[in-house]
Amino acid sequence: MPLNVTSLARTCNLSRSTVLYYESIGLLKRPARSPGNYRVYSEKDRERLRQICLYRDAGLTLGDIRSLLDARGGDASAVLRRRFVEIGEGIERMREHQHAIARLLRGTDQLRRMEMVTKEKWVSVMKAAGFSEADMQRWHTEFERSAPEEHQEFLEFLHIPAPEIKSIREWSARGHK
Repeated sequence: MPLNVTSLARTCNLSRSTVLYYESIGLLKRPARSPGNYRVYSEKDRERLRQICLYRDAGLTLGDIRSLLDARGGDASAVLRRRFVEIGEGIERMREHQHAIARLLRGTDQLRRMEMVTKEKWVSVMKAAGFSEADMQRWHTEFERSAPEEHQEFLEFLHIPAPEIKSIREWSARGHK
């Protein structure tokens, strides 16, 4: 039974625009036209669209699908094996991302468990490391110049009150106290 584009799309749970796109890129052959110039798809077109959907559901690219459909009697196994390997590599990359995020989460949990670092503790560490008042001012100035948002976050991390943060950032932006 002949199908119009909407009926064909529904048989494969696709949108009408997807079917028209597949036709425009040559995955589906241009169909016959009715006397009223409407597209008329055959059972063969429906089967080809089902095959396209099967390959898409398997994660194949449209280019791979085209080569499989256009290779008359060709062996699909080489394309499928290559795509299988690509998907495996993608899964491995995602696992690496997952592990990196887990490490970051562990790090944030450790920061939350750490004793609170205050402005006073930070200043004493800087002084113990040999920083003078002028050195600390230069440090703030460079931090503000190169990474203003991070400078703000760092000052907030030290639990410095907002008015004092504003003052520190203002003199840091000017380059002196």
